[in-house]
Amino acid sequence: MPIVAQSTETTDWVSRFADEVIEESERRAPGKPVVVASGLSPSGPIHLGNLREVMTPHLVADEIRRRGHQVRHLISWDDYDRYRKVPKGIAGVDEDSYKEHIGKPLTSVPAPKGSSHPNWAEHFKAAMIESLAELGVEFDGISQTEQYTTGVYREQILHAIRHRGDIDAILDQYRTKKAPAKKQGQKPVDEAELEAAEGSGAAGEDDGSSTAAGYFPYKPYCGNCEKDLTSVTSYDDDSTELTYACTACGFSETVRLNEFNRGKLVWKVDWPMRWAYEGVVFEPSGVDHSSPGSSFQVGGQIVGIFGGKQPIGPMYAFVGISGMAKMSSSKGGVPTPADALQIMEPQLLRWLYARRRPNQSFKVAFDQEIQRLYDEWDRLDAKVADGSALPADVAAHARAVGTAAGELPRTPRPLPYRTLASVADITAGHEDQALRILSELDPDQPLTSLDEARPRYDKAEAWINTHVPADQRTIVRDEPDAELLKSLDEASQQSLRLLLDGLAEHWSLDGLTHLVYGVPKVQAGFSADATPKELPPEIKSAQRSFFALLYHLLVGRDTGPRLPTLLLAVGQDRVRALLGQ
Repeated sequence: MPIVAQSTETTDWVSRFADEVIEESERRAPGKPVVVASGLSPSGPIHLGNLREVMTPHLVADEIRRRGHQVRHLISWDDYDRYRKVPKGIAGVDEDSYKEHIGKPLTSVPAPKGSSHPNWAEHFKAAMIESLAELGVEFDGISQTEQYTTGVYREQILHAIRHRGDIDAILDQYRTKKAPAKKQGQKPVDEAELEAAEGSGAAGEDDGSSTAAGYFPYKPYCGNCEKDLTSVTSYDDDSTELTYACTACGFSETVRLNEFNRGKLVWKVDWPMRWAYEGVVFEPSGVDHSSPGSSFQVGGQIVGIFGGKQPIGPMYAFVGISGMAKMSSSKGGVPTPADALQIMEPQLLRWLYARRRPNQSFKVAFDQEIQRLYDEWDRLDAKVADGSALPADVAAHARAVGTAAGELPRTPRPLPYRTLASVADITAGHEDQALRILSELDPDQPLTSLDEARPRYDKAEAWINTHVPADQRTIVRDEPDAELLKSLDEASQQSLRLLLDGLAEHWSLDGLTHLVYGVPKVQAGFSADATPKELPPEIKSAQRSFFALLYHLLVGRDTGPRLPTLLLAVGQDRVRALLGQ
């Protein structure tokens, strides 16, 4: 069912940006759809840092749609960028053989071995497109290969070249030092480009170079080897006749730029050209593009040459993952949105991006922290349901669970993630066992099918199988630890008897939670219902000792899954056997 097309609570950052963007769009292009944009380079796996480049404008665009306005979210696939380096750790890619493709457009590089896609760029685009669909992100994709090779930007290219002196003068304000003369063995200019764009859509901070034809903001791809290691040796403004030479293979040719479609504007000119061409009103940029002299700042001046204006756009901070530093798509092993969606529902991932302002960094959890995040999400879900959540939290929740088009599919019975993970861990893929345990969590409303707990159950199972080390997995004992049972003192034996005597009566998740925490209280002479304020501090120590004893008797370790879940998983008969009854 579609979400009501109205503004959510205006205290959150998304609504504030939506206000600004709607106002600015009406000023620039009254009556036309609002245009927001993202740029992604499929130079390798498109990671969770790149996702912020999409989610920031997506959330703003969705808020604008909720208010009844027309809006286009453009994603420019920078698939005509040069292949700069071979990412490490990519399946089906031999690093040495792929080095020969460096300098070619990404769409001219073969896809990894075993891929069903026609080239490198399409291979990595496909995974991102699938993830964006699961996340509910509506967008219009634009292939820059298609734009350039079909001549869509021809007039913009010729305009840039006619005004190359003006562009050079703008860029010169930010150049801190001139490029040194090339020495023997020095990398070509293009090889030495700064790699400052790995967290967003750009492929490099190149601003063009001085050639025999003067400053030139355009790079032809070689007609022989397809690489951009070319140098313009002459250009005639009247005829648009351009001659270039390739330093990679020695090929040279003369072409007419008014009919030539095998090259592109350099990045610092390309980006503002697109702002003007598409009429972009809102586009965020990563911190690497927001420093003095970087492409976003310089583009703000160059865009005027194309008759456009710089978009409104916040600087967004980097996204990390638990236990890892800043992500880079040029290095292998960086988690992608698909990796995150394997272990978490789309609502949780959307929430992580919605609840933090763009300039706030955050981490996506792939370790034990994911269980705490899910607990926090479930608490928020409950507060929203009972009306006790704060307004900004209500807004972030609304943006997480759905879009202007409607709610995202959700788990019918969203049982606690940590419980599902424990059950998946203990049952090791046996669905009948998992269903038995989960059906006993709440005897008043027993689960009748695992489908009721999906997809959350599948996400928790995937996390257990892919991110929990083997030595932390739970293996229940086959036989009682007779030696440990025999060595127990009277107090420990009494604690086990109290537990076993209450098993049948308390056989549910809540009941067993009450029981295992209550045994040490009863042994100390208090009621099992006594609250922490009514108990002396030493009760906590007694509870920890009791829990450790149970873990040793059941799984042979000091710790493990939450005891109530573990007891349900093991089953009454086996619990009694392992605890010596």
